[in-house]
Amino acid sequence: MGFKIFRFSICWTRIFPTGEESEPNKTGLDFYENVVDECLKYDIEPLITICHDEMPAYIANKYGGWYSRHLIDCFLKLSKALFERLGGKVKYWLTFNEINAVMGYPEMGMNSVEDKKRFQGVHHEFIASALTVKMGKEMMPDALFGTMFALSAFYPESCNPKDVFAAMSSRRVKGLFYSDVMIRGYYPNYALGLFEEMGIEIKKEPGDDEILKKYTIDFLAFSYYRSAIINDKSNINILIDANPNPYLETTPWGTSVDPLGLRYVLNELYDRYQRPLFIVENGCGHLDKLDENGTVNDTYRMKYLGDHITQISNAINLDKIPVMGYTPWAPIDLVSLATGEMTKRYGFVYTDMDNEGKGTKKRIKKASFDWYKKVIATNGEDLSY
Repeated sequence: MGFKIFRFSICWTRIFPTGEESEPNKTGLDFYENVVDECLKYDIEPLITICHDEMPAYIANKYGGWYSRHLIDCFLKLSKALFERLGGKVKYWLTFNEINAVMGYPEMGMNSVEDKKRFQGVHHEFIASALTVKMGKEMMPDALFGTMFALSAFYPESCNPKDVFAAMSSRRVKGLFYSDVMIRGYYPNYALGLFEEMGIEIKKEPGDDEILKKYTIDFLAFSYYRSAIINDKSNINILIDANPNPYLETTPWGTSVDPLGLRYVLNELYDRYQRPLFIVENGCGHLDKLDENGTVNDTYRMKYLGDHITQISNAINLDKIPVMGYTPWAPIDLVSLATGEMTKRYGFVYTDMDNEGKGTKKRIKKASFDWYKKVIATNGEDLSY
């Protein structure tokens, strides 16, 4: 297909099955080095996400996940093992996946109904990421480090000042708070005000503030799927489309389709941070069906991706935004995290499997496969289909 970069994630238990071992599992490291070597054989840059919404069950149960500061040491041990084995081969690293979107995962110490516990866990993730950047820079001076955030667009539902303020507040609390700390290097005033209002006190160790300030990430990676509109009655604990946007079409699952919103977000983020940006997830889930020719004629996917790539091009050429790259979700059909089903398909390659896991697992190119191969080859210049 001609990929230039491949983003994949580490399964923590393949390296440290319980998280407490003193030495990493060689077989797990061999597995990931084989993946990296296969990429490099085809001139594909590996982009590795160290923690993708999971951890060993042992340390989750014993310590309560990220609520415990002990997890910082466990994470640094994982990162060190990866850097020692893969450091000479991998340049691009993401410490966490969608760090602002895991508040509902109690096994990670991120239960959304326990705000005091959740924000303490987030602080430990912030420190773990910063210390990983420090260690990574010492071990791999040419490596670049980012963190991935879920940052689809937020708009006010109307020009009512209450809606405008609600949208701004939601955007900061649900998204920009995390990138503010990890890029600017300190807790913003609005977060301190929120913590005071909610009775939250972050327990810090001496030196934490200096660590956050000194070891910020090099680039901001983010996912973009939709836009959401917010009013002053919106529940800020809901990340997905809270209210329908009458100006936008939707996917079969009701997700708004907003290519211009991606350009909006690219401008929003660069205006705020002046750091390079990397779009590491973007795609549309659809009801793909094999036709009489044994393939999927998914022109809707070509249009979705093509329209978004056009807006990325506009952001680069017209707005002068430094965009490092673009990795759509996902190359091959897989189970949708949002709905837990195979029916909601994202890939350029069809996987013969149903929601119950039944099927031959055979992989079949969709029409979008050759189309996206051409898009890569022309660096987005030819989006025709």
